[in-house]
Amino acid sequence: MTGPSAQAGIDAKHAFDVYTDIVNTKHDVDLPLARTERMTGHGGAKLRFVIVDHQGKPQLGQSEVERLITQEKVVAIVGAWHSSVTATASQAAERLGVPYLTADSASPGLTKRGFKWFFRTSPHDGHFSQGQFEFITDYAKKRGLTIRTVAITHEDTLWGTDSGKEQVALAKKHGLEVVVNIAYRAQSTSLTSEVGRLKAANPDVWMPSSYATDAILFTRTMKELDYNPKMVVCQNAGHLDPAFLQAVGKDAEGYVSRAPFNIDHVQKKPNARYVNELFKKRAGRDLYDSPARAFTGYMTMVEAVDRAGSTSPEAIRKALRQTNIPPEQIIMPWGPIRFDDEGQNTGVKVIMIQLQGGTWSTVWPWEHATREVLYPIPRWAERK
Repeated sequence: MTGPSAQAGIDAKHAFDVYTDIVNTKHDVDLPLARTERMTGHGGAKLRFVIVDHQGKPQLGQSEVERLITQEKVVAIVGAWHSSVTATASQAAERLGVPYLTADSASPGLTKRGFKWFFRTSPHDGHFSQGQFEFITDYAKKRGLTIRTVAITHEDTLWGTDSGKEQVALAKKHGLEVVVNIAYRAQSTSLTSEVGRLKAANPDVWMPSSYATDAILFTRTMKELDYNPKMVVCQNAGHLDPAFLQAVGKDAEGYVSRAPFNIDHVQKKPNARYVNELFKKRAGRDLYDSPARAFTGYMTMVEAVDRAGSTSPEAIRKALRQTNIPPEQIIMPWGPIRFDDEGQNTGVKVIMIQLQGGTWSTVWPWEHATREVLYPIPRWAERK
């Protein structure tokens, strides 16, 4: 709720508020628990969530989960945005035997720890990175382009490090040469050296994994040094944070990002359109990737708690294992929400979106595209 990634937490709270209202009052929309009032599996009990601010600090996230469980007596945990915080916070929940669901954190290793109580509704960076490279190769084939080289930059926390590893492996798999692979310090005060190396390497595609403050600094430094990549394919996160677009505006024109959701999907999904209107009244903006994922993760946990008919952690864990929410009851463009033995949702899908005229639009897969891909990105000297 505070710190450099605060907007993600603020908008997640708006999303939680929206679904809490949907559960506690009747709403004529195709979402779990919407058409009844309150928690029917708990005798009409009112749903309440307790929110705490981990400030993006892993140890604080861990201690707050311990406090929530031992003092606030919560029956389940949903959080956090940062993979590094989720890693420590979910350890506490695992130790104390309480279900923990992350709606956002994308580090693939989070579901590879053999945890009994951990679940994730969103795609992880393995899914996302695979989508990025499929998009690059699909687009090159469609346009008859020769794309041979990529440059990878990533911040040095758990999320960025895992993202970089996934991208290096997938580049090799897709026959692309990684001409530069840069790990930089998160929340850097200068990225001049890193952008200089990118400019010298001149890759066909630049693939950054950054949170908002670093994404802003990269873009400003690129402009200062006149670095003109033809294609930028981002690993979501800071590039989809509203603070990024507010800070750099048209300077991010043409950036492509992986995503599990985009606002243009509300045209095709009535329940997403309904939720967006409720979210917009609270947040003053449309849904985007992060709060849409937060809404979906929170909804999934609440549905399981209700179906469990008990506040027993074991009953809730079993209910989560048996989750099967159909696509028509999800605001995301996914298949059904079901968890594998590692706690990963198997129904996830990835789309690619591009910033054109100040708006993110879906550009891949082709059957979901609402706009054509802008390529190459206009050079700085050509922009108005």
